[in-house]
Amino acid sequence: MNRDFWRRHKRKVYVSLGLCGGGYLLYKFYDAYSKRISELERQLADEQENDELLKAQMQMHFENIQRIANTMTLPHAMLYLSSRVSEELDVLHLTERLIKGKGQPNSLTPSEKLELWDRLKILSFTRMVLSIWAMTAISLYIRIQVNILGRHLYIDTAQDLGGFQTEDGELMDRSDEQLFLASADFLSSQRIPTLISNMQAATTEVLRGKQLRDIFNSSVLDETIMHILNMFMSNGRPHHWVDYLMPEAVSHVTKLDQLMGETRTVLSSSEFGNILEMSLKKVVEGLMEDMKLQFGVGGDGSLGVPLAKLIPCVAQISPLLLEEPSRNKFTHIIQNIPQVELFFTLLYTNIQFMLEEAIIDHL
Repeated sequence: MNRDFWRRHKRKVYVSLGLCGGGYLLYKFYDAYSKRISELERQLADEQENDELLKAQMQMHFENIQRIANTMTLPHAMLYLSSRVSEELDVLHLTERLIKGKGQPNSLTPSEKLELWDRLKILSFTRMVLSIWAMTAISLYIRIQVNILGRHLYIDTAQDLGGFQTEDGELMDRSDEQLFLASADFLSSQRIPTLISNMQAATTEVLRGKQLRDIFNSSVLDETIMHILNMFMSNGRPHHWVDYLMPEAVSHVTKLDQLMGETRTVLSSSEFGNILEMSLKKVVEGLMEDMKLQFGVGGDGSLGVPLAKLIPCVAQISPLLLEEPSRNKFTHIIQNIPQVELFFTLLYTNIQFMLEEAIIDHL
């Protein structure tokens, strides 16, 4: 009886067992697949979270190093620059002689008065235009410095915490950091005499045909200042401004050498040249607004003032240009130029690329 039953139903039994077994295998495959998908989703979520965290950390770090430049490095450099410009381009002795000559008509001959006025004209414009250029160049230079330094410090921290090594395995030494930041004073301590000489040569050439009775309004003054700046910038070899801002290039032997080399590369780029030129134009525009308000220099539609009356105003401009950064309108103008902001954002992003790749590989 059992044998008959088995003979009649064994095919159904085999089919039922096959279906059950196949179903069980499908269930196991599906369960494994679901777990794998869940695991991949968790990994993806973790990677996205790490990526967002990294981006947030980089953004915070970027903002912090900009703050360091504005509140620590730049104020010191600007104070030193201001004192050096006042020391090297003092106009007080000329104005005192002219005032004395006015009070004592017989103390100066007409030719002596004219010579003093001509010297005061050249010296006052040289001082103003040099202050424009030096303030702008140092403001940009220091921000390049802190972005490059920030990149190295960030990588060092990531290496230390993450336990991975980049191609540049040498950690930042505190003395290297201090020496690198101190190089912001190179212009004031080493190159001011050369900068004065070359700026004065450009000023003398542009003002050669300007007479004391010539009428100046803001448009003429703007054109004169930009003419001096353009002549100065075009004299010499390409990117000659780098030599005013930092020492000659050296081989990358130490970490400090590497930092200086990277800075020189940025300063020598055509992109930085464009940013410097754009910043100078914006500063001059801002200066024209101040000249109108504080010194009564007429706008484009006014008759303007004689150059002789304008010279004392020009002589007073330098301290405003080199004022402490928190009160300095002109450093703020530079920082708020959209193209300048983009330049430093891209600079920071590009120098962080190696770090991002190293972190991704480590993960």
